[in-house]
Amino acid sequence: MIKKGELNFLYLSQEDMINSGVLDMHECIKTIEEGFKVMGNGDYLFGGPGENEHGLKLWFPKQPRGKNMPTMGPDRRVMAMIGYLGGDFNVCGEKWYGSNVSNPKEYGLPRSILIVVLNDVATGAPLAIMEGNLLSAMRTGAVPGVAAKYLARRDSKIIAIIGAGVISRTCLIGLPEVLSNLSEVKIFDIVRSKAETFAKEMSKKLGVKIHSVESCEEAIMNSDVISVAASGKNPPLIKQEWLKEGSFLALSAATAPIEDVFMNTRIVVDDWKMHKQWVRDQEKRNEIEPYDTSYSDHACAYLYKLIKENKIQENDIIDLSEIIIGRKNVRNNDKERIVFISGGLPMEDIAWGTVIYKNALKKNIGQKLTLWNKPYWI
Repeated sequence: MIKKGELNFLYLSQEDMINSGVLDMHECIKTIEEGFKVMGNGDYLFGGPGENEHGLKLWFPKQPRGKNMPTMGPDRRVMAMIGYLGGDFNVCGEKWYGSNVSNPKEYGLPRSILIVVLNDVATGAPLAIMEGNLLSAMRTGAVPGVAAKYLARRDSKIIAIIGAGVISRTCLIGLPEVLSNLSEVKIFDIVRSKAETFAKEMSKKLGVKIHSVESCEEAIMNSDVISVAASGKNPPLIKQEWLKEGSFLALSAATAPIEDVFMNTRIVVDDWKMHKQWVRDQEKRNEIEPYDTSYSDHACAYLYKLIKENKIQENDIIDLSEIIIGRKNVRNNDKERIVFISGGLPMEDIAWGTVIYKNALKKNIGQKLTLWNKPYWI
């Protein structure tokens, strides 16, 4: 029994997270879908005065101001994503992480290193601090799965995967959870050997025919569902004429400018208010370069540009949460092409983190750490 004034929290290592079910994609998709329902009902808050900030980013300067100060570089950032999620979750949380594209080669570490913190709503006290890389990768992969459940054709059989990284792996794990007729997967990466390794690994894991192809066009042509999660200096180009009638395109990462795609498809996003604020913040810094790889919000930055040019209407953009709760419908017929843009929401980390935390408590997993036995001052 916890004594009055005593404060403990649960620490979960990566091994603890695995034992608590963080890699269970079926449950992750259910959780993220529930999180979108809570958002659709307005029972959530993200950071900032507008209540919809993606997060607070530490902007490194272009020129160093001190002996050890880092400078701006590709995906060089430290960032906090905070939020409150209501409903049955009823918790505050934060994903805190640093990122450096040079980490794998120079330090033998993932590009981004993440932790997730959960806090009690009533007291603000920490409930848990947990490893966040697996959690974040799984929730990111679950989002296209949730979107496909509502936006892809029910008879979808062929998936195209663009990019052979970690997020493409979790996206491919998630999509079969909602696409029961899946029969073939095509994978393209600019490094062919990575695509072949991906195909071999994921074929064994999923028991589905997966094969690498030589071009982005070959992957996308005749595919029912296309998932883009590629990183690097040369984002993939997608052309309207490559997209099959009725196809569903999920963008979890950057693409080259795709004006014709945006102007000829129905557009759904994870949270338009968040994207719009993110782009405006960049604009204020005079750094609105939608396809500069130092930014993660490429697709919506370009979408925002098209709105300002009156080439598309802002009212035509629909939030996924509105579709999930039944407030709006997006697919009017089986010939419509739909594009879904995901930038990553604090809600997703909080929702999946809360489920894993509760699992760990039930299974007595993790290490209880004491912040204090009695507060020194009150």
